[in-house]
Amino acid sequence: MIVSANDVKTKGVSFLGRMLEKADELIINVRGKNKYVVLDIERYEAFRQQELDLAYLLAMKDIQEGRFKIQASDEHLKELVNEL
Repeated sequence: MIVSANDVKTKGVSFLGRMLEKADELIINVRGKNKYVVLDIERYEAFRQQELDLAYLLAMKDIQEGRFKIQASDEHLKELVNEL
């Protein structure tokens, strides 16, 4: 469901709560452009967990395929500083 930023500004957070009872997510439109997404916390946490699970699976795949290196912490820090 798309709502305007003006509605959010004038009607407040309770407006978002009422709208989330009707839809799983809200898109806030600012000056004609979709700019933000509002989710209830349970849905956000589920999305976040899926994101973390995917990152874990990709890291495990890299390890299985040998795309990693072993180095001391000071070596790693030097490498990071050099990248900056």
